[in-house]
Amino acid sequence: MLRITTSIALLSLSNIFMTTAWYYHLKKAHTWSMLAAIAISWLIALPEYCLQVPANRLGHTSGGGPFTAPQLKVIQEAIALLVFTFFTIYILKERLRTTDIIAFILIFAGVAVSMLGRKS
Repeated sequence: MLRITTSIALLSLSNIFMTTAWYYHLKKAHTWSMLAAIAISWLIALPEYCLQVPANRLGHTSGGGPFTAPQLKVIQEAIALLVFTFFTIYILKERLRTTDIIAFILIFAGVAVSMLGRKS
């Protein structure tokens, strides 16, 4: 259980950094040059890798974790959508459309399907 929670916590933190790296420059589009946006995004992304690699190592079956690589990927995508949703609403001040929400629900259904038969 500790590997599950640690892996998911690290994936969550890594996604906060990556979402910020990928999308925060949109908020600064009128003040940051493209080169500045790229450089700042890379600096923000570095901690993401420092969290994501241990998350996957701890969570993967090869390291004694309970998840296969595809399961880790779909968990990461679900976390990314949650982080992205909060980021979109609270940082970018955009609203999700009904179709966005339906698409997210379908992706979460995919996570549920992937977890069927999870190794324990």
